[in-house]
Amino acid sequence: MQIKIDIHEQLCALLDREGAHYRVIEHEAEGRTDLIAQIRGNRIEQSIKSIVVQVRLSKKENIYCLANVPGHCRVDLGAIKDHFKADSIGMAQREKAQALTGCVVGAIPPFSFNEDLQVLADPLIRENAEVVFNAGRLDRSIFMDSADYIRIAKPQLISIALQS
Repeated sequence: MQIKIDIHEQLCALLDREGAHYRVIEHEAEGRTDLIAQIRGNRIEQSIKSIVVQVRLSKKENIYCLANVPGHCRVDLGAIKDHFKADSIGMAQREKAQALTGCVVGAIPPFSFNEDLQVLADPLIRENAEVVFNAGRLDRSIFMDSADYIRIAKPQLISIALQS
């Protein structure tokens, strides 16, 4: 699938506009949280893992959420289902996730540039003064203040992390 939108550039422009404290690093292309943490040299707890989830509110109504948890955790799909009082929930299909985020899976940042994609974040993310995530590309990451992340991304803060 060809991704046409440059999310990395949009993300950097947003962070600049909002006065965020951040830095971009270049590295070898990698999308797996445990491996990229080693490459970047950060603690895995500082990483934000971002996963697109399909929430089936009813037989006829679906919504999509970008679920963000610390890198050492898994997304608790049951907690998201309960939060929305949904009929069912599941990981979005790869093609749908890429269409909603404008990124290949593994490069998805914890921000949404699509009104059809709600942002959720576990409060555990705030336990690190600085967080890090893939920045719309597999070969770029952003380190930034966690307070700036919460202020700019404006996620719904709900407990959705399961410690691995």
